[in-house]
Amino acid sequence: MVKLPSLPATARALAVPGSSRQIVQALRRAGFVEAPDRGKGSHRAFCRVEPSGRPRLVIVPKGKDIPRGTLRAILEQAGLGREEFVRFL
Repeated sequence: MVKLPSLPATARALAVPGSSRQIVQALRRAGFVEAPDRGKGSHRAFCRVEPSGRPRLVIVPKGKDIPRGTLRAILEQAGLGREEFVRFL
């Protein structure tokens, strides 16, 4: 299993996402698009409809440092496993 580190925006973050911008890029590669009329203020919203017809809405906070627990919640909302998410980086 791939361990999710805390995500500081440092040189170490080149291998893992360190900011919401990197997480957003990975979500876009996974097929998510920005949700219309969502994500005001300090958060952005992305959506995707799964092949089963189930819609997925993912909320991503804007900022440099994304805590490990927040990343776990984003992955759960997106329906992505750790290994799958790392491949999209």
